[in-house]
Amino acid sequence: MRLTSLPRYYRNLRRWQEIIVVLRRYGLADWLSRLRVDFIRDWLKDDDGVPLSSYSRSARVRMALTDLGPTFIKLGQVLSLRPDLVGSELAKELTLLQTQVPADSFDVVRGIVEKELESPLEESFLRFEEVPIASASIGQVHDAVLRDGTRVVVKVQHANIQTTVNEDLEVLCGLAVMAEKIPELAAWQPRTIVDQLARSLRRELSFQRELLNLQVFHRLLSDKPGIRVPRCFAKHSSSLVLTMEKLDGESIHSLAEDTEEGVEQRVEIARRVASLYVDSIFVMGLYHADPHPGNILILPNGDVGLLDFGMVGRIDDTLRGSIEEMLFAVVSQDSALLTSLIKRAGKIPASIDESLLANDVADLIANYASQPIETLDFAAALHDATDILHRHRITLPSQMSILIKTLITLQGTISQLSPGFSILETVQPKLGALRRNRYSPWRQARRMRRLYVEIEGLVERMPSQISSLMELIQEGKLDVQLSHRGLSPSINRLVLGLLTSSLLLGSSILMASKVPPLLFTERGPLGLQDLSLLGLIGFLVSSLVAFRILLAINKSGHLDAEADDHFDHYR
Repeated sequence: MRLTSLPRYYRNLRRWQEIIVVLRRYGLADWLSRLRVDFIRDWLKDDDGVPLSSYSRSARVRMALTDLGPTFIKLGQVLSLRPDLVGSELAKELTLLQTQVPADSFDVVRGIVEKELESPLEESFLRFEEVPIASASIGQVHDAVLRDGTRVVVKVQHANIQTTVNEDLEVLCGLAVMAEKIPELAAWQPRTIVDQLARSLRRELSFQRELLNLQVFHRLLSDKPGIRVPRCFAKHSSSLVLTMEKLDGESIHSLAEDTEEGVEQRVEIARRVASLYVDSIFVMGLYHADPHPGNILILPNGDVGLLDFGMVGRIDDTLRGSIEEMLFAVVSQDSALLTSLIKRAGKIPASIDESLLANDVADLIANYASQPIETLDFAAALHDATDILHRHRITLPSQMSILIKTLITLQGTISQLSPGFSILETVQPKLGALRRNRYSPWRQARRMRRLYVEIEGLVERMPSQISSLMELIQEGKLDVQLSHRGLSPSINRLVLGLLTSSLLLGSSILMASKVPPLLFTERGPLGLQDLSLLGLIGFLVSSLVAFRILLAINKSGHLDAEADDHFDHYR
């Protein structure tokens, strides 16, 4: 820990204590869950009296994050977008995280709105409901009517939420630094996750970004029939206040409750929503990234309304090309090509077993690619794919992870409308158009232009870099550094083993030479006599150290590394 970090830790000492109490509670529950003594396992209980040890480990993680508050709930929601890091089981559990924050009083809301809009509330709105219709981690939502009679909803940020979030982010940053020193946690890339969370939260702390997203999607989808995006009102919005058109409609939850009526209508809506997302991803490269049922409304005229544009996914041409190639590899059942594309798109650990990865990918294609689309479980296929990535510790770009999570959520939403409908039914007819678009002249021209710019920059930098390298060689200042990874523990054990053997040998000489002070000058128990005290102490110390070295080697599992690595893949 650096001395410069001490003021930050001291400033957040109270919050650190709260976090330690919660983690200790759920960590103890995790330990109790392994015991078979019922009365001990029932020591810790939740608010409903259910023993914490009876929940799964993923559920206890979710409950701990919920107890820690809004920022940590957001952390869980970010982790739910990264099944390649945490596994599909934990990611699925974290999707259940809900943020219910007490609403601010109307006087506080009035003060924020009037300060941000620089006018009294009555001058900006004809009517403004005092009781909010919802309250989440960042802000709360109120019904209102503009002076011209337009019905709107107004999102108002909670008071002092920025201070709370910044404090929690500092704490999380400190936790991430410590977690990087633990090998089991370092594999999760905690600092990368916290950085992603910080970017996500700071974007949400400014409603200006959501305002821009609304404007962009309203412009892109204005000419698409059957899709509605609420209009936003920039004059009645700021970084803390967002005013948008109110869409009146029926939620997918309530529509799905009809078992007999409107079956064809629900199938048509499901097809329309799936088509919208496929076009957004593969044509626009910009899509609504939170398609859960609460964010999709069915309007009275049958149009589909999209809500909440705080989370938006973007895909550049390079990543879009990789995704399209993966789709073509799955359709053609080319497991070798799909394996190569996965290794190209993701971050591959140095210790990866490429043959085992190829086998897992081949099994995945064999299980799903041959199934008819009508019976294919698309969400299960994506879950199995992310499990393969998690098992081999392959980290995908955050854009691709968000896309996978969006598709899983979208499939779940569509299944509520039409259980037998799959997103692939919309994708398959467009594969030909996607391939033609991929190899179209204008797209190839764009790729050649990017390649030309990169080559031009490389050619411009190369002479100066070669000149600098030659100067270093001539001056004798060129250094070559070799780094040995993973040797430090082995070297430490080797040195300690040598010292232990030396101590054991020296102690044996002392005992053989009967160096005073001596024990049992007269014959003692077991026939011991004239036993050197220094030699005995050295012998005991060397024995304890040798036993400690054996325990460390056994714990690391490096006595038979090849066999252990082989069986780890099947655990």
